[in-house]
Amino acid sequence: MTSSADALPISAETIRGLLPHRYPFALVDRVIEMDPGKSATAIKNVTINEPYFQGHFPETPLMPGVLIVEALAQVGGIVVKQLPDLPEGLFVFAGIDKVRFRRPVVPGDQLILKVELISIKRRRFGKLQGEAFVDGQRVASGELMFSLMDV
Repeated sequence: MTSSADALPISAETIRGLLPHRYPFALVDRVIEMDPGKSATAIKNVTINEPYFQGHFPETPLMPGVLIVEALAQVGGIVVKQLPDLPEGLFVFAGIDKVRFRRPVVPGDQLILKVELISIKRRRFGKLQGEAFVDGQRVASGELMFSLMDV
């Protein structure tokens, strides 16, 4: 992937080439800002057609917090994929710390997902700081740890 600002925004089709996630678990619609290998800002458009709204909750649809965290992690995956000389494998969660939810995310919201790489060790373990916003208000934040799983 190019590091040029001219390559932005990064479309859902390009994201499919960077991440292994597929429907219904692909939670990043577009990357709008990126400092390759360091940080990224992406969009997740939340629609009533999301399959989880059938059961969470039918009368008061709310995006599950765990899926907001997963969306942040997927943006983190895009950041990590920009690092040079990565070993082959699959990056997976190793831990989640200091996560806070500040307000519900509902159909019609547009999540702005901001993720920054804090550290990486031996090119296999790392930590990211993530924040999610709707209409300029922070709705969630936390630290996400990942590790490289050999496949």
